[in-house]
Parts: sequence; structure tokens; C-alpha cells
Amino acid sequence: MHRRLLLFTLGASLLVACQPTRFNTTLKGETTVRGDALGTLFSAFPPIGSFANLDFDANQDFKNEGVTKAQVTSVKATEVKLHILSPSTQDFSFLDSIAFYARAGDNEVLVADKSNIASLELSAPNPTLVLDLKGAELQPYVTAPSMSVVVRGKGHSPPQDTRIEASATFQVAFKLF
Repeated sequence: MHRRLLLFTLGASLLVACQPTRFNTTLKGETTVRGDALGTLFSAFPPIGSFANLDFDANQDFKNEGVTKAQVTSVKATEVKLHILSPSTQDFSFLDSIAFYARAGDNEVLVADKSNIASLELSAPNPTLVLDLKGAELQPYVTAPSMSVVVRGKGHSPPQDTRIEASATFQVAFKLF
């Protein structure tokens, strides 16, 4: 009887250990959209340096969990947003559309986007714009040797330089064995 209980406990422990485990990781970065009193049209959003050449084996959340990219079974965005840091009087009316893409090598996939932003009337001070998630599976990008998050946007220049923080939160599923 004792032997059966031991085998059952050992078997149940192994099954639990083989189940996917999850944690969240958040990437943050800043960029500045150059101001122009004339409101000149732009078709390229300024790059966010910390979103380039990502290696998730070096990511602090991966290290805290003791997880490597090789263990990852699924990655999906749970939130992507932009927040105006300064000036506090600036809103998002200068931005028409924005899209975040995951890129590894020559492959890319749309992660989140938002259109008709000016119509959302996200007013100052320091508004936050939450993008619409696309449900893309990002595991092939996260496990690649290097991944980047590319941001593309269209609109017109705000009246003054505008500092924006971008953040993207991902739920990572992995197997221990």
C-alpha cells in the first residue's frame, strides 16, 4: 500500500513538472517624437532603442524564473501601450496610427496596433494609449538568436518635442523538462 502511494505521488509530481508554467515579462523603452510648429506629416515613428536586438536569455524575468529561450513553448502579448511622459500638456492627437511588430531575421508579425487615434480624445496630462492586441504567437521570434520590436506610426509632428514611453507585456509559457 505504501509503495502504491509513493508511486502515485511520484507520477503526479512528474505530470505537474511537465505541464507548461507561465510568467510575465515587460519590455519598456522611450523615444522622442520631434516637435514642429507646422505639424509636418511623418510616416515613420522614431525607433525605440531598447526594443532592438533582444535576447531573452539575457532578460531579467527569464533569469529570475531560471528559464532559457529553449524552454519556451508559447509567448503572447497581454498589453502594449504608449504613455506620454512630457510635456504633460501634450495629447495623442498628433498620431493617426501606430503598430508594433515582432521581427526576427526576415520574418515579422503584427503584435498590436491602433488606428484613428486622434478620435479617441485621449487628453492631457500624460495620457496613455492602449493598443489592440492581435493574438500573434511570438514563440518563434522570442526563441530566435535575436528579436526586435519594430514600431511603425503615421501622423504629424506635435508642436513640441514629445517624450513617449512604450511598454509591451508578454505572457511566457515554458516547460521545465
